Amino acid sequence: MHKNNPKYLNLFQIRQSVTAILSILHRISGAALFVGLPFFLWLLSSSLNQQEAFDTYHEVMNNFIVKIILLLFLWATFHHMLAGIRFLILDIGKGLDLKTARLTAKIVLFSAPILTLIVGGYLLW
Repeated sequence: MHKNNPKYLNLFQIRQSVTAILSILHRISGAALFVGLPFFLWLLSSSLNQQEAFDTYHEVMNNFIVKIILLLFLWATFHHMLAGIRFLILDIGKGLDLKTARLTAKIVLFSAPILTLIVGGYLLW
């Protein structure tokens, strides 16, 4: 029996479910946190040790592009945290039905940017 399975799948043309999008973004945000966190910890450490470094970083933080990068990092933090809590709840067997899984995925996808704008707006502007 010969099946006509596709030989090439373009992931950008396949319509992903909201739960799949959440899972993919959880992985992306985790990778961003893994890469960015050591850099931000180094900035914090050096700014606490030297007044000149603090003054330099303070000036750099007023740059619009730097603020956008910080907002993206803040989004990654909130998204990863909220999605991680959702996945832990799924792991204990709660919210596994399709309707609840889609609802909680939408809540996470909606809440992370809102929290980012609230906290980022307060801290950065």
